Amino acid sequence: MAVFAGIRNYSKQSRNGEFKLFKKKNTLSKKILIIGAGNAGEKLLREIMENPGTHYDVVGFIDDNPRKIQHAIHGVYILGTLQQLSEIVKEGGVDELIIAAPSASAMQMRRMVNFCKETGLVYKTLPGLYELVEGKFSVSAIREVRYEDLLGREPVHLEMDIIGKYLAGKRVLVTGGAGSIGSELCRQIAQFKPEKLILVDRNESGLYEMELELLSQYPDLNTYAVLSAIQHNGRLGRVFESEKPQVVFHAAAYKHVPMMENYPWEAVYNNIVGSWAILDFCQKHKVERCVVVSTDKAVRPTNVMGASKRMVELLMQAYSACGDGLFMAVRFGNVVGSIGSVVPLFRRQIERGGPVTVTHPEVTRYFMTIPEACSLVLQAGAIGKGGEIFVLKMGTPIRIADMANDIITLSGFKPGEDIEIKFTGLRPGEKLYEELMIDGEDVVPTAHEDITVLNNDCCLPLEVVCEHIEKLMALAKKEDSRGIKEELKRIVPEYEPQF
Repeated sequence: MAVFAGIRNYSKQSRNGEFKLFKKKNTLSKKILIIGAGNAGEKLLREIMENPGTHYDVVGFIDDNPRKIQHAIHGVYILGTLQQLSEIVKEGGVDELIIAAPSASAMQMRRMVNFCKETGLVYKTLPGLYELVEGKFSVSAIREVRYEDLLGREPVHLEMDIIGKYLAGKRVLVTGGAGSIGSELCRQIAQFKPEKLILVDRNESGLYEMELELLSQYPDLNTYAVLSAIQHNGRLGRVFESEKPQVVFHAAAYKHVPMMENYPWEAVYNNIVGSWAILDFCQKHKVERCVVVSTDKAVRPTNVMGASKRMVELLMQAYSACGDGLFMAVRFGNVVGSIGSVVPLFRRQIERGGPVTVTHPEVTRYFMTIPEACSLVLQAGAIGKGGEIFVLKMGTPIRIADMANDIITLSGFKPGEDIEIKFTGLRPGEKLYEELMIDGEDVVPTAHEDITVLNNDCCLPLEVVCEHIEKLMALAKKEDSRGIKEELKRIVPEYEPQF
């Protein structure tokens, strides 16, 4: 325990009762303060003390509970509050700060980050509870503070038993398995020990890397990576025939609004025709449960992408009405950090020195983290009885301009001084704000507090939906943008196309 010889070397200043920090210099270890003297902080300290190879030397705790000050955890003192952080850092020669408050609210997290910035030190955090595998805290989980941490959403409560009932020991297929949502679904599904996990994606590199990641984290997991576009009927048909999946998560889709406005025929081929193929195979091969990942852009769509996803919802309900398996969709907003989301874009723009581009000063979006969204998709899959469109509770919409300010500040710069924010105007098909339901749609609570379901009895016959898809396919072959939008309007009357 020589590495930790300086941990307990504190003395108390008699005049004001504050703890002063004195320690022996150990060049092999980083001297860290843990912010948060709760359960997470205690577990982190215990792991560091039991594993000297971590090269961390915990010299104290910081906590805003005044009753904890001057007390010790495993011999390491709680030295003061956040307001005293800068002074404690100066006197103690601290190298790094670790925030150990995985259940902190957005306001609490922002406050801790602001105090950390004032010290000028490197500061990191333990991830939120939803990111931790089986809720275990680990030194290896320590990472830089991200914008996701400032969302401060409550940890998702999962009913592990009922999720396990439909995933454990089952053959599970995930389309878009190399994408942002699909890959995280695979990570979380793997924890439930399926008999086999089948990943389908057209992204060769992403699929290869995802398979390697799963094999390294779950060496006993039986995986099968399928390199294929979802509209490749022959290949997908052979996969369904040979692998006989029992549960399917359909996450593959084109999601970029401006790109689909410019190439609407690709939205037809990938989002609509591809989904038709997946749902049809699910019905023919008697898949027990199929969960379609949808989007808030399907609500009163003003763009091709949203209209195509709304059509997939209608297709799902049509198959549900005539099949034995359980078909359902889950609708949610933007996920922070996903491929193509604004957060990675802002980070790249900041790295280049700016400007950070925002379409409009008042544009807002709903956000949740990728792990949180995927956890709720798994939960919704357990609740579904067939035909439902589940809506995840997304909280309060966030102004994109405020998000840009936060990410610039989190990167160590001053918005408007070091990094400019430039407003570029709404792009074709974009709204100022997104909705999660259409006027007239009744929302009914479910057994899970974070999931609601639309009480919508409108269900078109399967043959009607398929007729529209065939017309769309004919228009897509001709790359007839106007014709595609007009046909989408016929089946999705709330769609307001932009020509």
